[in-house]
Amino acid sequence: MRSYNRSLGWTALAAVVSLVGISCGSTNTTATETATGAPAAAEGTVTYPLTIDNCGYEQTFTEPPKRVLLMQGASVGEVETLIHLGLEDSVLANTQHYGVSDTPGMVEKVDALPTGDIELNAMLDVPAEQALAAKPDLIISTYSGGFDSKFGFASRETLADAGINSIVNPVNCGYAKPDNVTPEEEEAYRNGSVESSLEFIELIGQIFDVEERAATVSSELRERIDAVRSAVADEPKKNMLIAFPDMAMMNANGLPAVFSGNIYDSVVESAGGEPVFRDGGWGLTSSLSAEQLAAADVDTLVIGAYKPNEDLDAEAAKLFAAYPQWTAAQNNSYVKVSDGIYLGPANADAIEKIAKVAHPDAFQE
Repeated sequence: MRSYNRSLGWTALAAVVSLVGISCGSTNTTATETATGAPAAAEGTVTYPLTIDNCGYEQTFTEPPKRVLLMQGASVGEVETLIHLGLEDSVLANTQHYGVSDTPGMVEKVDALPTGDIELNAMLDVPAEQALAAKPDLIISTYSGGFDSKFGFASRETLADAGINSIVNPVNCGYAKPDNVTPEEEEAYRNGSVESSLEFIELIGQIFDVEERAATVSSELRERIDAVRSAVADEPKKNMLIAFPDMAMMNANGLPAVFSGNIYDSVVESAGGEPVFRDGGWGLTSSLSAEQLAAADVDTLVIGAYKPNEDLDAEAAKLFAAYPQWTAAQNNSYVKVSDGIYLGPANADAIEKIAKVAHPDAFQE
């Protein structure tokens, strides 16, 4: 397993953040519906005040949050989690946006959320003064770096002094944490998986007093993922490469961004695949060479969209022309994905798509 490199991880993240914009619109989905439009059951199982430990910071909630600000952090997993749980009405300002999704209808639901007229700073995230001025009762960041004052963000201490709770997706506690990173946090980040996406759903369910709803959503997603794992269990594993052509800015050699390690390897493995560059991490993404790609044994190309309207068929054809020795090139075997390979509830959608292309015989009626 690769060692954790905080500075390299931050550099790679910043490269992605530099091109991600925010959405505009107003809320049109109520908290009485789930992401699928089904009515949400009445709940109320949490006893307040509720105190949780999050990345070494105790956060006490006296009631479910009602004014939530979502830091951008080059993620959509957190906002998509709130949508899956029917918590749109609690969103004061959302700055997470991707513009394309493996989950049908998700882009429209994200676009419908208020942005709070937030103007992002040079790191393309919410500056401290605007976070405080918005007067949220909770700020959610995908990683600890979203609360690092060195980058102009409000620290968790500053937010606490203002009576504002803050939450980091637990799997990313050790990612770009300003200080006091524990070995347990580093290990959790290195070992992040699709299970981490489901655990965050359950955490949000607890905080917002919708535990039953969260248990239902996470259970349904887990069942879908397990069904794929079962279907491909006896199939020969396919060597899979996750590549995002439009993220070439992340690679020093101008190659497509190739993602591996933690959540990426977990998605591939769940779909019956073997990661071509297992545990490569951000170091591989930034330094991968054409020679390494040429020597790779790729059975199925998992090609990702970073922006709407990318022609992934054409991008796959370019890669296959450049690397005709790949088995994937010879068989024209590729599958198009987007947000589902990142941390978040879209993992189930991406895993199903990948597995059905890589192992079609396992899914024949």
